[in-house]
Amino acid sequence: MQSSDLGNREQGKLWHRKPAPAAQQGVIVNIIHSATGYHSKTIRFLNVAFDSSGDSLLAGDHQGNIYVLDLTGNRFRLVQRTMQACTALAFNLRRKTEYLVALADYSIKCFDTDTKELVSWMRGHDSSISSISVHGSGRYAITTSTDTAQFWDLDTFQRKRKLNVRQSVGIQKVFFLPLSNTILSCFKDNSIFAWECDTLQCKYQLPTPIEGSMLHYKVFAVTRDGRVLVTGGKSNHLHLWCLESKQLLRIIQMPTKVRAVRHLEFLPDSFDGGSNQPPPPLVKVVEDLSKGKLGASKLTMRVTSGRSERPWKSRGSKTQTRVLKPQVNTSLENKENELPDGLNKKRLQALLKGFGEYPAKYRMFVWRALLQLPENHLAFSSLIDKGIHSAFVHLKDEYPMKSRKLLRVLQRTLSALAHWSAIFGETPYIPLLAFPFVKLFQNNQLICFEVVATVIVNWCQHWFEYFPNPPVNVLSMVENILAHHDKELLQHLINCNVTSQLYAWPLLETLFSEVLTREEWLKVFDNIFSNHPSYFLMMVAAYIICSRAPLLHCNQTEDFEYFFHHRNNLDINVVIKEAYHLMEATPADIHPQRMLDDFIPLTKGQYPVFNKYPRFIVDYQTQERERIRQDEIEYLRERQLVHEIEAKAVQRKVEDEAWYRKQELLREAEEQRRKILLQEEEKLADQRQRLTAVKRELKVKELQLLDAARRRFLKHQQDQRQMELKRLDDEIARKVSMREQETAATVQDVEVRQMELESQRQLFEQQLVKDQETVTQEVKGEIDASRRRADLEEHLVQKLIEIDRDEDRKAQVLAEESLAKADQKCIDTDWRIQALYKQRCDDLDREAHYEEIAKLLHDNRVKEAELLKAMKEEEDKRWEEVTEKRAQLEAEQLAVAALDARRKQFLDDEMNDAIELAEKLQSEDGYFERLRDLKTGCVQQDLKFQQVPREAQPKSGYVCLNDLSTAESSAHFSLDRRREDLECRERELMAEVRELRQKLTSKARATYPLPHFPDTKWTA
Repeated sequence: MQSSDLGNREQGKLWHRKPAPAAQQGVIVNIIHSATGYHSKTIRFLNVAFDSSGDSLLAGDHQGNIYVLDLTGNRFRLVQRTMQACTALAFNLRRKTEYLVALADYSIKCFDTDTKELVSWMRGHDSSISSISVHGSGRYAITTSTDTAQFWDLDTFQRKRKLNVRQSVGIQKVFFLPLSNTILSCFKDNSIFAWECDTLQCKYQLPTPIEGSMLHYKVFAVTRDGRVLVTGGKSNHLHLWCLESKQLLRIIQMPTKVRAVRHLEFLPDSFDGGSNQPPPPLVKVVEDLSKGKLGASKLTMRVTSGRSERPWKSRGSKTQTRVLKPQVNTSLENKENELPDGLNKKRLQALLKGFGEYPAKYRMFVWRALLQLPENHLAFSSLIDKGIHSAFVHLKDEYPMKSRKLLRVLQRTLSALAHWSAIFGETPYIPLLAFPFVKLFQNNQLICFEVVATVIVNWCQHWFEYFPNPPVNVLSMVENILAHHDKELLQHLINCNVTSQLYAWPLLETLFSEVLTREEWLKVFDNIFSNHPSYFLMMVAAYIICSRAPLLHCNQTEDFEYFFHHRNNLDINVVIKEAYHLMEATPADIHPQRMLDDFIPLTKGQYPVFNKYPRFIVDYQTQERERIRQDEIEYLRERQLVHEIEAKAVQRKVEDEAWYRKQELLREAEEQRRKILLQEEEKLADQRQRLTAVKRELKVKELQLLDAARRRFLKHQQDQRQMELKRLDDEIARKVSMREQETAATVQDVEVRQMELESQRQLFEQQLVKDQETVTQEVKGEIDASRRRADLEEHLVQKLIEIDRDEDRKAQVLAEESLAKADQKCIDTDWRIQALYKQRCDDLDREAHYEEIAKLLHDNRVKEAELLKAMKEEEDKRWEEVTEKRAQLEAEQLAVAALDARRKQFLDDEMNDAIELAEKLQSEDGYFERLRDLKTGCVQQDLKFQQVPREAQPKSGYVCLNDLSTAESSAHFSLDRRREDLECRERELMAEVRELRQKLTSKARATYPLPHFPDTKWTA
């Protein structure tokens, strides 16, 4: 068997090798969902649902993850995360990709498996939704909760009808029958109703099962043809109903180890053709209903407990079944000994005498059969709903227990008894009497209550007639038996002043639970429940007689009390045999059987009235108890009020003391802080005096250092001036020699400058070419963008054409589907007409029906033609819009081309103007005089830094010897003034050129503004 873990994946494979059924269980693959993290855990799946084909299924876990498992494609994928547990699923809707999910917030959501989108959200339930049933057509659905069932239209997702019931009844399940328009509703009181889907009128109700075969229906299954219904519940029996005859066909009994049925499902390959028989190898027929009207036990068929190998295909072999026919001539005594579930009291008594006890595995089953418990769920629920009885509110104080569950069950059982009859709320020994049964049946409170009630009704007869005193009449019966069979022991008890209230009543009120172990107690009650109620008193007498040896040695009353309240070394088998001997040897005049009635089981539906007690005493005690309880409540309230007042006074006193203590601490802290502040002020004054002295000393030292620094600086300044004078002399000599060298190199510099200007002109031309190339690339980019827009518009047009084609195709498919439905409807009509009517009037009706169908087909053709015409008009409109958009696009392209031509013309004009200005500048006379600055380093490449004012240079206070102007002014050289004029003129001409260029640029921008393209959004 393969195991596939979904993990955190959203899709993947279910299995990685070809699946094959396991050798034993037949499981192909085991799918789990584990969450990895700090604490790894397995997320359990709660619900699954197959689609109509059976090839795919939905699976939802308790965290709200919903997976689609494709069994044929070997794939799984996560289709939704609902973030809450799903309580029911449905995957067989009319639209195959949609499914319904019932969530823990009592709502239903419809999702799509392909788009993973929410289709609809339906609300209306007030409790958890247990099931979703979808009609065979997929158009309707029924959701069921415990208090209501709601009918939904899946085309509009609107609720059509709602089924409400009383809270005491409750709904188990409401679902559609396959291949029909019938709704089946099953309630918690085992009633099953069938309703018409269209009119919601009740069609029929299934009859109540035969007495003795009742079980509480919880799960249901129907064959695929909707003819057979199987029901099960908390029992090992199944009921097989025929919905056509509305009769119970059979009762299937499974092995005894089966205690409840959780789910039922018909296997498709075993029930083809609507078979209403279970698989033959699985059952053994006791009696079939078709052979006569028999009782409930004769409908039963038992299921063998072994594993049955069912073949895949039937080979025509007949299954052998053994029919066990009961004897026809049965006496009245045998009928009285017949018990539910096919048991016989005489056989059980024989088994008990042979083995001394019932098998522990089947003891509870045998007890329930012997006591004939009715299992009145509704009556017991009404008793439980009344809550805890006031007499048992403080039960845990009187009977402390370690197990909280056992205490809670005991409290509920005793409260139910008190609500059933008021005497049990006033009887002090009822907890002792009920405790052993509560401990034994603590997992089934209904059975526990009914066992205790049955014991009280049958084995505690006449106990409450002398209430609140012990039952003197019952104790006198035990005393009479003891006087007849052991006079010596009775005389010894009388001599010791020991009455029957001391030696018999403790055994009766505790049901031997104090003196016997668990195994001994079970063995004793195996015999008590299998015999007449008088056997219980015989057991008490037998226990006393068998204990005569230790009792004869007791003389003190305390010894007798200890003996009958504690376990003793006594063989219980001997006591049981002695009880049987007393049953046979006791004379009829003193035999308890003469005073006690025979066993009477509890009535079904409602429990019997129990009023065999003095009502005035019980009512008086009840009133007194209620008065005492009210007084106690008033006293507790007053005491609580006094305690609260005392607590408030103590709290106020504590708060006052705390406040005074706090104020004292604050005063002490204030004094302490005042002292600390005085000390700190004194320290601060001292530190200020010392700081003032230190400052005075530092000031004197600072003045001394300043005087020394001033003298040092004056000496340094004198030395620096001397060095400057010497440096100026050297610089004057160097300038003279440099001027001579400059005059010689001027001609060479002019030639170099000419070459540089030529290279700059070529660079400027190259830069203009690059700018033109950049503009060309921008134009190409805009053209490409326009082309992309055109392609996108063409794509949109193609998409519109495809959509129109899809609409045409859908219209054609819709027409074909309508025609197919009409044909199918015609065929169905023919079949029904041929089956129901074979006379001439049927032919006339069929002809009228054909004419109506022809008219409908004609109407459909007319509507289809109108639809196609409307689609054609819409297509023409779309093509007109496409043509208009193309014309608009061409106009925009022409405008862009015109703007590109204007921009190119503007750039050409700018280039020509720049070339003309450069030629004018070259023709000026003093143009080459600017070459002097290339040698002196005074001219920079950027024109913005040429006009730096000379007044900013000598502000630092230092003289730059490399500066030619400073050297000339200091040495009073007579340089050529004409050169300076040329430089000024050159700068003025360059400034005029820049201003001219700026004016031309602004004028061009104003004349030919740049095109503005609006923001365009493309939508697919």
